Amino acid sequence: MFFFHVLLQQSALIGLAFLAAVGITLLVLGCALEQFNNWWPMFVLIFYLLVPIPTVISRRLSGGYDTASNACVELCIFLTTGIVVSCLALPIVLAHKGTIEPGACGLVTSGSVVVFLTILGYFSVFGNDDFDYSSW
Repeated sequence: MFFFHVLLQQSALIGLAFLAAVGITLLVLGCALEQFNNWWPMFVLIFYLLVPIPTVISRRLSGGYDTASNACVELCIFLTTGIVVSCLALPIVLAHKGTIEPGACGLVTSGSVVVFLTILGYFSVFGNDDFDYSSW
């Protein structure tokens, strides 16, 4: 039984790595394609790095999301939501101002959605603390 659990987690990790690569590829395509050739959308990488920080802090301070809701968990969910909305809004604002093309906005936004779903998948698959990682 333990072997199947480890195999399932390893295949989930491989799938999440593939999804992250697809998301970053869409981001780079939105910047590097010849018809776009504008690297301003690359600033969404800052948001990719900031998104997991409130969740990690919340899980460390409150002991996970299994307990009753408290102010720390609610604040961290609010901050994470603000970071995600800011990341999705940045290419839209840049396209609205004419800094980037609408096609680049679509590629960057779809890449961001894929990356955020990957981060959500990581926390849902590896979020339980009862698994012993010393067995790997």
